[in-house]
Amino acid sequence: MDHNPAAQTTGSDGARPQAGVMQVISPHTEEPIAEVNAAGPDDVDSAVAAARAAFEPWGRSEPAQRIATILRLADIYDRRRAEMATTITAEIGAPISFAQRAQVGLPAFMMRAFCDLAERHPWQETRPGFFGSDVHVRREPVGVVAAIVPWNMPQFLIVTKLVPALLAGCTVVLKPAPESPLDALLLAEMIAEAGLPPGAVSILPGDGTLGAYLVAHRGVDKVSFTGSTTAGRAVAASCAPNLTKVSLELGGKSAALVLDDASPDKVAAGVRSASLSNSGQICNALTRVLVPQARHDEYVDALAAEMSGLRVGDPNDPDTQLGPLVSRRQQQRVRDYIQIGQDEGARVIVGGTDMPDGLDRGWYVRPTLFASANNTMRIAREEIFGPVITVIPYRDDEEALAIANDSDYGLAGSVWSNDADRALAVATHIHTGTVGVNQGYTMDPFAPFGGVKASGYGRELGPEGLDSYLDTKSIAIAPKS
Repeated sequence: MDHNPAAQTTGSDGARPQAGVMQVISPHTEEPIAEVNAAGPDDVDSAVAAARAAFEPWGRSEPAQRIATILRLADIYDRRRAEMATTITAEIGAPISFAQRAQVGLPAFMMRAFCDLAERHPWQETRPGFFGSDVHVRREPVGVVAAIVPWNMPQFLIVTKLVPALLAGCTVVLKPAPESPLDALLLAEMIAEAGLPPGAVSILPGDGTLGAYLVAHRGVDKVSFTGSTTAGRAVAASCAPNLTKVSLELGGKSAALVLDDASPDKVAAGVRSASLSNSGQICNALTRVLVPQARHDEYVDALAAEMSGLRVGDPNDPDTQLGPLVSRRQQQRVRDYIQIGQDEGARVIVGGTDMPDGLDRGWYVRPTLFASANNTMRIAREEIFGPVITVIPYRDDEEALAIANDSDYGLAGSVWSNDADRALAVATHIHTGTVGVNQGYTMDPFAPFGGVKASGYGRELGPEGLDSYLDTKSIAIAPKS
């Protein structure tokens, strides 16, 4: 794959990072497809300084000006959607159909939706004060933002941080994952074309060491991090000495709570989509399926039928439904969990630890369905991040809710029923940041997204996501004498 390394940073002087070279490996062929210049601490220092210099003019600009700039970026993004989709498929192995529809289609849509939110946002308001004078309330940009994103949904996660931050008037230093720098660097080219001021956005490829240096930097005013819970704890600890604002979107172990009147076929189709898209490498995937004990086998049979017919293979084939996992390490991790599930006594209905049929290379894992599991098993408690679904029976609604909430995580969940009102009533008792009714939770640009418990804190999307990049200032005026 051809790659233009000159687009790696849009900092003050456009200089390339110079801390070594990273190889990007195809998860499908296991062969290198690109080399990228890696950034180091000096590059972070330069990028943060450039962001600080750009903050004054950008942060003081009118919201309408910032909106116009992002709309230009959205137009450029639309013209290069096909290129972006093939780039993401090459670097992380997402099936091209999924890359076009979700990995790229959603970010393109989100950009304009965020602009719509910004147009309607209450940037300033006047309130009658208690003591007889008016109080002016202003929402002002927090400053320089460090944004760190993982590899699984790279453009979606970049856009949900970068665009609200820019619309708020912040400047951004972005570190993509080492597995997926190419799409971020392609976005850097678009940002430069859109006409953002020099230093407003810097994109610095690098590993976790670079990320640790960035989040601890005294020149950073806000950190927005998406990744594992383990890494999130380290990020929070690094932010504490400087009292840096931080939002964390971390792991999940989401439950699909299936009520006894739900159609097995509808549940199976919906859960398959919400659990196995992107080969299960999605933080809010429905990985625990809680079904009434009396109908356990019906739901298992329906899920098995859905999963048995999945087409696993070359992500460049438009008919492929599941591609490889992102790395050899991730492949081995998921296979280890499949073996753990068998050792713990869960029944493998579909899948297993061997390679999918017809494949002899690539970091593939067979989509695997476990049945007759319980919530004490590691496959029910730990985030696997692969195409693995665990079915857990329950006796009654009270036990179902107890199982759903018996998790260290609290990112998402869902309730399935032929009676939407009944499902909604149950959903209110699920202790997660988001819940879907008769669907996996679909991220809506107008609604907040985020977790509780070990799934993190802070919110992205919606007005709440925009507010996370704003400070609130009150200005009180003395009463006229």
